Amino acid sequence: MTPTLDPKAAESLLAFWAEAGVDASLLDTPVDRLAEGAARLKARQQPKAVAAKPAVVAKAGTPDIPAAVAEARRLAAEAQDLPALAATIAAFEGCGLRFEGARQAVFSRGNPEAPLMIVGEGPGGDEDQRGEPFVGRAGQLLDKMLAAAGLTGRVFITNTVFWRPPGNRTPTPAEQAVCAPFVERAIALVNPKMLMLAGGASAKAMLKREEGILSLRGRWFEWKSEDETLALPALPTLHPAFLLRQPAAKKKAWTDLLTLTERLDRPDRPA
Repeated sequence: MTPTLDPKAAESLLAFWAEAGVDASLLDTPVDRLAEGAARLKARQQPKAVAAKPAVVAKAGTPDIPAAVAEARRLAAEAQDLPALAATIAAFEGCGLRFEGARQAVFSRGNPEAPLMIVGEGPGGDEDQRGEPFVGRAGQLLDKMLAAAGLTGRVFITNTVFWRPPGNRTPTPAEQAVCAPFVERAIALVNPKMLMLAGGASAKAMLKREEGILSLRGRWFEWKSEDETLALPALPTLHPAFLLRQPAAKKKAWTDLLTLTERLDRPDRPA
């Protein structure tokens, strides 16, 4: 006896298969549904391809260093006095430090006819706020040392860069190179008898040497301008900020200062 299928049951079964995606009872070629399902599952488990990140590009506004140096050299040569040089530096946009959070340009303080020019590294927070170099704790220590050595009123102070590096970090050689024409022009305008280079970053940049400050300090070198038309004796010494961190090193810095003062007062005496 052949069993019969309830029409309602058959209709329900067909509806079930239709909802499941079955659209034919037989195909011309066999299909391995298990293999097909496994392939789909594997495809879902594989991570999606991540688009390659674009190469890192230079930050917008990053200056062209050689072009910035050339522009700084041209502008510095046009400054006929220190006020004009200060205004030129304040308007200069070739140094990236200007756009990294600095409030203002910090150029100089002191006697514009001083026999001694001190070149530090770069302005810090107090200097950035006041617009003058060496006015914070390190500057106050420097002033005390200068007074004790009889040099009050006999110094002109500037830095290798004129904008505060973010986080008070050491200025980079590129940043110093961009500002160097202005430093050189300041030396030419002040026309001091000698230079004191405060800190390793200053000594390395001004003398174009690689030794650390503990090796350079207390030794006389000759600083030369880029075109070699200017030459001055230069004495590297420890930065006052270092002395605040390492008070035991004050004796070395004081010895350097006495050596410099003696040569300053007796310029014809051999070093």
